[in-house]
Amino acid sequence: MKKTTRFKQMLRSKQLEFICEAHNGLSAKIVEEAGFRGIWGSGLSISAAMGVRDNNEASWTQVLEVLEFMSDNTQIPILLDGDTGYGNFNNMRRLVNKLEQRGIAAVCIEDKIFPKTNSFIKGEAQPLADIDEFSGKIKAGKDAQRDDDFCIIARTEAFISGWGLEEALKRANAFYEAGADAVLVHSKIAKPDDIIAFMKEWDDRCPVVIVPTMYYDTPTQMWRDLKISMVIWANHILRSGIRAMKDTAQHLMEHESLLHIEKELPTVKEIFRLQGMDEYAQWEKTYLPKTRQAGRGILLAASKGANFGRLTDDKPKAMIEVEGSPIITGSVNALRKSNVRDITIVTGYKPDAFTIGTVKYVHNAAWEKTGEVGSLLAAKDKIAGEGELVIGYGDVVARSFVVKNLVESKAPLTVVVDYQAPHHKTRTSIDWARVTPERVEGIKKLDYKLVKIDPQLPPASASGEWIGLLACTGEGSKLLAKAIDDLLASGADIAKWSMPQLLSHIVESGVAEVAVQYIHDNWLDIDDIADLSDLYKF
Repeated sequence: MKKTTRFKQMLRSKQLEFICEAHNGLSAKIVEEAGFRGIWGSGLSISAAMGVRDNNEASWTQVLEVLEFMSDNTQIPILLDGDTGYGNFNNMRRLVNKLEQRGIAAVCIEDKIFPKTNSFIKGEAQPLADIDEFSGKIKAGKDAQRDDDFCIIARTEAFISGWGLEEALKRANAFYEAGADAVLVHSKIAKPDDIIAFMKEWDDRCPVVIVPTMYYDTPTQMWRDLKISMVIWANHILRSGIRAMKDTAQHLMEHESLLHIEKELPTVKEIFRLQGMDEYAQWEKTYLPKTRQAGRGILLAASKGANFGRLTDDKPKAMIEVEGSPIITGSVNALRKSNVRDITIVTGYKPDAFTIGTVKYVHNAAWEKTGEVGSLLAAKDKIAGEGELVIGYGDVVARSFVVKNLVESKAPLTVVVDYQAPHHKTRTSIDWARVTPERVEGIKKLDYKLVKIDPQLPPASASGEWIGLLACTGEGSKLLAKAIDDLLASGADIAKWSMPQLLSHIVESGVAEVAVQYIHDNWLDIDDIADLSDLYKF
């Protein structure tokens, strides 16, 4: 149903209807979500939100721009507080056309002189418009409308200006005969006496709208008994917003901290929700070219580094600086260049020493008693998810193209193997990998599968060295998460496992195949002080 039709039905409804003020797209959405069936586009509130006076200082085109955002962001009808129609009969005709173009359901105009002044500022001194001139303005608006259900509400300020009941009835009747769909009777006294007197004489000629801002303590049932059609809560969203903003600003000024207010405020996610970001995300999938989603990364960096002497007295080896940058920044930067942006570092020894920006941290408190999988378990809730996941070590650095090729793998699970004998000749612990086919002469195929990773494999029977990088597609990350869950459910003490043990289990138990990408060199495992010199040249 059109917004105009819904609003006209509300005006003519046999039950009392309520609409609430809003002054921009965000407040309009909040009013709609509160359950109101209509919105009052308050002239006072819209001008106040702009920081100007309610004296037609905001031009009617500026008001229209605000209304357009309000209308676009909601599904319920809007009644504009149109002041005096922003001029004469011709301005009124143009206003109605522009409101209809923007999906506004109705406009309320008041019988005062342009430019108007707010009713609560020296109301008795404000002259009223000539009845015939104002009636002609109503006729012009009705003749200009293209939608038969668009409504024009005529507001009389007779009580505000001190004219009394007789003048209010005279004006309301003239405006009704000129074609107004309803009349709004305004009063600024603290009791409902003006409204009661008017309704007793009005005899239900057309719907009546009221704004009980001043006589707010009147029981709502009285409006029903008087057969009022619609009540407008005219400026309360703006006023409550002012109070909240002043309180927050004052607190921040006095305390210079967010500590005591952050949890009391709506989250930024709530702002995104009101802005419709979920809808936008769906549109992205529909209309944007299919691009690879930004990936996730987990870097295991819990160990101290036993071979670095005094260098790790106050920091883990991943945070040892080479040319001004910690070792782990090489891994972080390689991930970022491959569109892996949601990066989590698992800490253990000296967790406070980590100062890498724009990453997340989880802590393996039992790092001294657990293995690499124990650190992975600390980030367990980061494993399953959409998009690629790369798991690596904080002390292994690979060229950016190595990580890029790995991330682009279509296989659910993929590891990188250096097919030559390791260049770290002095190392005693090497994660030898056996791959099918086992012996690799020229690396041309892409269908190599992992058979086993085991430091105890005889080098002669191995196909190369695993460099400590594992990539999972969205499907693969779910397979990895399930394998871990199944192992935990079986009671296996996998927290003490190494990553090679976990990968070998996945392959040998048939949970999933693990693809292999071969490289030669172009990576470093920073295992001792001698390796730091290689990093200078890397």
